Amino acid sequence: MSLRPRPLFSVATVGPSMPASGVASPCVSVCKMSETIGLCEGCFRTIDEIAHWGLYDDDEKRAVIAALPGRRAAVAR
Repeated sequence: MSLRPRPLFSVATVGPSMPASGVASPCVSVCKMSETIGLCEGCFRTIDEIAHWGLYDDDEKRAVIAALPGRRAAVAR
């Protein structure tokens, strides 16, 4: 039996429904930084959180995601 090379990844294993890290990005494709609040108007992350998202481990990503509802609520007031 010969072994066929396997692809490094496929759409079935890495994609929007199952990101490589296991924690999906909160990005909603409304990428506009608010000058007044210093957050993205779509996902409520800071520019540093957006820029470093790919470098964060899963725990760091979960911490950012946990902070988002409070930020949304604060902006809505």
